[in-house]
Amino acid sequence: MGNKDLYADHTPAAIRRRLADKPNASYIRDWVYGGIDGAVTTFAIVAGIVGANLEARIILILGLANLLADGFSMAAANFSATKTEIDDYTRLREIEHDHIQRVPDGEREEVRQLFEQKGLRGEALNSATEAITSDRERWVDMMLKEEYGLSSTPRSPFKAAASTFASFLLCGAVPLVPFALGLPSAFMVSTIATGLVFAAIGGLKSRWALAPAWWSALETVLIGAAAAAVAYFVGDLLKSIG
Repeated sequence: MGNKDLYADHTPAAIRRRLADKPNASYIRDWVYGGIDGAVTTFAIVAGIVGANLEARIILILGLANLLADGFSMAAANFSATKTEIDDYTRLREIEHDHIQRVPDGEREEVRQLFEQKGLRGEALNSATEAITSDRERWVDMMLKEEYGLSSTPRSPFKAAASTFASFLLCGAVPLVPFALGLPSAFMVSTIATGLVFAAIGGLKSRWALAPAWWSALETVLIGAAAAAVAYFVGDLLKSIG
């Protein structure tokens, strides 16, 4: 963003419009989590089966089973985990409403001390405390954020689960495509394609981090390579034992 656009985005009117809009919940972690796990687990199956010197047909059968079963399992687990976060948020919100109803002076003192920790003193402290505690919902929002570290923008369990499942299927299918198409040197093609998926996920992650894209991509590729290497050598070991 250039200086001109940056200044335009920080005029009083622009700031007022931006703050009036409710923040959108982010599901980037669900996409990254599902994508990495999908690519890792499916390629690990491919590497393990190749290491055991089994047929390509086995790769497709087990790979597709993993895509559907493990993808659904991850989505269901993410749904439950996200719903648990929302349930906990609702529970704590009710607790704060109850505390304000039963011990308003004590809850008001909590707000006062929170503002003191932020450096407010004297009349500014009194005014800020009065302003927040004059609105029950705003009061509870502040306590949830400051006392429990909770965001006032809850994430949808359905969107979190759907993001994980879609990303798992999309990225997890890549290692299987060369075998499904019957390509020569399918394992090598699968390895390269999966590495590119890891790199793409890592590059995507860098948009929300301070690390450069190349480092984030390399980090993700190394994580995937480590998992694949373990699976390959386990498969090779089992073949030797058999």
